[in-house]
Amino acid sequence: MKKVPTIAHRLLTVGCLLATALPLQAQKLPPKKEILQKMTVANDYFMKKWPDTGKEIVTNKTRPSNIWTRAVYYEGLMALYGIDKQKRYYDYAVDWGEKHKWGMRSGPKTRNADDQCCGQTYIDLYLIDKKPERIRDIKASIDSMVASPKVDDWNWIDALQMAMPIFAKFGVMYNKPEYFEKMYQIYNYSKVSHGGKGLYNPEDGLWWRDKDFVPPYKEPNGQDCYWSRGNGWVVAALVRVLDSMPKDAPHRDEYQKTYLEMMRALPKLQRPDGFWNVSLHDPTNFGGKELTGTALFAYGMAWGIRNGLLDKKQYEPIVSKAWNAMANECVDPTGRLGYVQGTGKEPKDGQPVTYDSVPDFEDYGLGCFLLAGSEVYKL
Repeated sequence: MKKVPTIAHRLLTVGCLLATALPLQAQKLPPKKEILQKMTVANDYFMKKWPDTGKEIVTNKTRPSNIWTRAVYYEGLMALYGIDKQKRYYDYAVDWGEKHKWGMRSGPKTRNADDQCCGQTYIDLYLIDKKPERIRDIKASIDSMVASPKVDDWNWIDALQMAMPIFAKFGVMYNKPEYFEKMYQIYNYSKVSHGGKGLYNPEDGLWWRDKDFVPPYKEPNGQDCYWSRGNGWVVAALVRVLDSMPKDAPHRDEYQKTYLEMMRALPKLQRPDGFWNVSLHDPTNFGGKELTGTALFAYGMAWGIRNGLLDKKQYEPIVSKAWNAMANECVDPTGRLGYVQGTGKEPKDGQPVTYDSVPDFEDYGLGCFLLAGSEVYKL
């Protein structure tokens, strides 16, 4: 005989369903002053820890402090400066540029996106105070790429965030479509050619980090390997390019289409606690809270809501849940950030990721957090 649920059982079931649905509906963004307070305390922690902007970074080896990890921090700092114009932020960024003579780790002829990333902040500072030395080297580097037929530079998806916005900014500054066209050629090669058939999977709306993760590579659960922060870098790249480019810029529709495909893929992958796992399709492979991918996705979604590309009713609860998770669970009283995955390129790297774990570099996680906060603040 089929067992008929009792009225009490039905009520309990309904109650459980409501209980699981309530957290998403109940979460709202905190007041703007609270969002800014979290950003400020996290940034103050870092500025106090690194008073000398030119000091080398020592981990497993010594590196100059204008590498990509620090450059991402300064992207976040400039975003913070955009909503809270404290002179000390501007001065800190200018001092960083001056300490490095507005150069890049491997010189003005570099094609390496990681080394070019610092140019994003150099350009932002140039637009505030047009001193030519601020963009001398980064312009020489990008111009040499525009003049070259080579298009296979960005063979890892992190590179899109590190370099694409620079091409977009120069295209706008000089009103030269050559920058937009070259950016698209290199981007499109990454999307459809690297790794055999490209690093983007339109079926899932997500990117493989590089050729090493293109199928037949699989995660332990048999799914494709989509690394959270890698996909976050692509989201940030598309947002920063779309935010810079005019509406009629060449290939803008293509970037927007891919951005929206990613935005449709990500909500169903969000954890109940508001974070995204480091492995987007395999929560069993180093599953757990992680700030950087979560921050970059929140950044992209908040920007999309604000610019009318995403439905506010659908996406604001997702963003609210993500921001509240980061603000309440990752920022310790001193401003240090927890749950930041260290450098690498896949879920197993930089583990363990915990509240107390300290990543090999503390700068890029803060940059991601400040980018997210700056857009969430504007909502």
